[in-house]
Amino acid sequence: MHFDEQKPLDIVLNDLFDHYRDHVVDVSKITNSLLEKNVIASQADIVNDHIAFRTLGVPHLGIQSFEKIFLEYGYTRKDYYYFEGKKLNAYWYAPPSTDYPRIFVSELVVSALSEEAQAIVHRYTDKITSDPVDALNLKDGQQAANFLQKPLWELPTSVEYQRLLEESEYAAWVIFNRYYLNHYTISIHELPDGYNTIEEFNAFLEGIGIALNTSGGKIKTSGDGLLRQSSTVSALYDATFSDGKTLKIAGSYVEFAERGVLPAFADVPREELRAKHRRDGFETDNADKIFESTYTSQIGK
Repeated sequence: MHFDEQKPLDIVLNDLFDHYRDHVVDVSKITNSLLEKNVIASQADIVNDHIAFRTLGVPHLGIQSFEKIFLEYGYTRKDYYYFEGKKLNAYWYAPPSTDYPRIFVSELVVSALSEEAQAIVHRYTDKITSDPVDALNLKDGQQAANFLQKPLWELPTSVEYQRLLEESEYAAWVIFNRYYLNHYTISIHELPDGYNTIEEFNAFLEGIGIALNTSGGKIKTSGDGLLRQSSTVSALYDATFSDGKTLKIAGSYVEFAERGVLPAFADVPREELRAKHRRDGFETDNADKIFESTYTSQIGK
């Protein structure tokens, strides 16, 4: 994923990906292996299906704040999703053109947590008394990019992090990682033969030592069978908390999506297939399991 133009959106997406690639070792491991096997000629040959962010549903933050950045850049809010067990709301956003990835933004329904967990979250977020996005000049791409790397609240203590982890691994992830890019997604059906189905690509990944999320099976399939997804398991990294303690915590991961051809376009020759001919959007059941790529149950297996 790299954009050569210097539109604000290009600057934001390039900056996000550069930080993400530097911190998620599987990104370069996968890319380098594809290069070595001559599956791709450069990183630019990988089509990014979507990127995802996690937020907290509290005053002045959450989806209603975060989405302003990408709505400004021409994205359109699409379907709403609710994840009851994980206490999450989410929307996906269609890009201004097929050159750009879809965006998936989720938020934790903080009010659904226990009083103790709510108190921990609010201890940090209550200091934010206005929407921080409103203070940005979004026409300045670098300013927006810097904002997405900027801490919005203080580091939590290790005790608070571990207490949140017991109740909501999502809450614990966000309280430490903030708006850090949660994952990017390789569009599998855009790759050459031998690598352009989820089964083939998963075999390639496991062949180079990449661990896959097994929640709901390694391949998560939509009800219509047209959206199939897999993901890596987040690596652990050393995180130092405000009380000086260091814990190994989940970072980000890589996802893979294969979008099938819609029945109405079954007769379109393969070389003429475009994004408009394929299954769009997301699937609640698939996404529910992919969230667990940062969960202890997957990392510890």
